Amino acid sequence: MIQVTDERFEELVGDALDSLPEPLARAVENVVVIVEDESSDGRRLFGLYEGIPLTRRGPVSYSGVMPDRITLFQRTICSVCHSEADLVDQIRKTVIHEVAHHFGIGDERLDQLGWA
Repeated sequence: MIQVTDERFEELVGDALDSLPEPLARAVENVVVIVEDESSDGRRLFGLYEGIPLTRRGPVSYSGVMPDRITLFQRTICSVCHSEADLVDQIRKTVIHEVAHHFGIGDERLDQLGWA
């Protein structure tokens, strides 16, 4: 298990978001990314997407709604990493996985692509 400060973890999350391909990053709409220690429901999750995927949105979905949320669970991610390089890789994989959910890509397809 690796331990990093909250600030360093958030910096690595920002780096992962910045590493998204430009066309993909521009297409992300109305999403906030937050960091918490771990899932409050007891599940061992690295990340969680909560919102309406772009593939299911209609015109009303964009007006007056709260942003979708991507939550990354710092303690859970750090628990499987042994170095900062591992941590960078796991954060990036988790960010891509959750952003994919925003675009309507499900776990089965992510598994096929190696991002589950």
